[in-house]
Amino acid sequence: MVDVAIQGDDVHFHVKGLHKLWAFKSQLQIPRRHITGARQDAEVLKGWWKGWRMPGTHIPGLLAAGTFLHEDKRIFWDVHNAEQAVIIDLEHDEYDQLIIEVEDPAAVLALLNGPA
Repeated sequence: MVDVAIQGDDVHFHVKGLHKLWAFKSQLQIPRRHITGARQDAEVLKGWWKGWRMPGTHIPGLLAAGTFLHEDKRIFWDVHNAEQAVIIDLEHDEYDQLIIEVEDPAAVLALLNGPA
């Protein structure tokens, strides 16, 4: 699970608990201007293939965490419960997408899609 907070011009994503170990990251800091949108999309989460792990942990049907390369995109995953997952599209950043599990998806979507 990931906590999301805006601090100044950046959005901070703090990976919680053991997910730090599985994702090989404890936090990400993304300039808010690099976020092009945030949404929920069950279709993106379907299927067992998440991409090539670089590094990451993937137990199909249970957990995807870490950096994955899929269809020429670099994606950061941290999802155990797909119903709580949000997809964040990025431009001009290390990652093309963040696919993360959050405690309150509606609040995170409102935070990221709201006015800057």
